[in-house]
Amino acid sequence: MQKIKKGDNVVVIAGKDKGKRGEILKCFPQVDKAIVKGVNLVRKAVKKSKEHPNGGLIEIEKPIHISNLMLFCPKCGKGTRVGISLEKDKKVRICKKCGNKFE
Repeated sequence: MQKIKKGDNVVVIAGKDKGKRGEILKCFPQVDKAIVKGVNLVRKAVKKSKEHPNGGLIEIEKPIHISNLMLFCPKCGKGTRVGISLEKDKKVRICKKCGNKFE
């Protein structure tokens, strides 16, 4: 079980976007990376197409390593480490600080 997954709210703890919060749009578990909304934005040149009729420069999110992300606990109000506990033969992620369950 991974510590983060699609749809989670996370906080960036290292890098140029340190302190930013966002939602995970896509995970890549094979390479331990994730795309977070509004984080690690880069400008990319694109040709004219149906999707981009004017072409030019657009901003897109690039993947960020999951070691630079922490799950955001709404109860604590900040990023926390994640623990795993068993409940009725099912793994559940919990906040290490307050014990809040995620989903």
